[in-house]
Amino acid sequence: MATFKAACIQLRSGKSIEQNASVAEQLIRQAAEAGATYIQTPEMSNVLVRSREELMERIGSGTADPFLKMAQQVASELNVSLHLGSLAVMKDSGKVANRAFFIGSDGAIQASYDKIHMFDVDLPNGESWRESATYDPGQETILTDAPFGRVGMAVCYDVRFPAVFREQARRGAEILTAPAAFTRQTGEAHWHVLQRARAIENGAYMISAAQGGVHEDGRETYGHSLMVDPWGKVIAELDHDEPDFIVAAVETENVAKARSRIPAIANERAFASRVADGLKEIPA
Repeated sequence: MATFKAACIQLRSGKSIEQNASVAEQLIRQAAEAGATYIQTPEMSNVLVRSREELMERIGSGTADPFLKMAQQVASELNVSLHLGSLAVMKDSGKVANRAFFIGSDGAIQASYDKIHMFDVDLPNGESWRESATYDPGQETILTDAPFGRVGMAVCYDVRFPAVFREQARRGAEILTAPAAFTRQTGEAHWHVLQRARAIENGAYMISAAQGGVHEDGRETYGHSLMVDPWGKVIAELDHDEPDFIVAAVETENVAKARSRIPAIANERAFASRVADGLKEIPA
């Protein structure tokens, strides 16, 4: 069991990777000064570009990304675990990965995760998104062990797929994550309830940094970076969409307490399903 301080960094990433890295670095340093030893940034921390062609021109491989290099150096200097919610990185296939990185306090990349679920949708306000046209989806959920506990890695739209988080909880995750770039429309409707639901049903902390505001490419994201405890209580929130950070104490013993009070994972049962075509007899 561990007690530590966690931080969410809220960004409004634009088209310049170097400029985004500079803004993020300042906020990361402030969060570390406030005592955070686990610091998370949002989805697409390094760049937000609507145009596929422009995105391809700006990004490179993961290891060459200036944002990633900055994060590794700062994590080592500050002796913190740094979770990059995701970066857009080029793959050998010619597609892009929406890839999260977990960097240890020594500056080494401890784990990476490619977002599984692609946001392909037409929203009522006229917004249309086809992530699968640009991004290559991941194939497996990833967990990693940090000094303070086991962390499950997910990204944004993954939060709408509860099976991902239940599998991570079964595998011992105490801290679940869904760093995001939620649209304002979907954020206003669903952000809080989805974050709280994933925490409650799995008896785990849910920590999700977010993008916020009107971005350089014209999109608008919701902000409201959030931390929820295993009982579903919001323990920290940025109640706006400006670049900023929050810090809160996390006590992993609360995970065991929540799971003992509501042992949903232990009480799971395998079951089948069928469409009934009329009751022929009453089951015994």
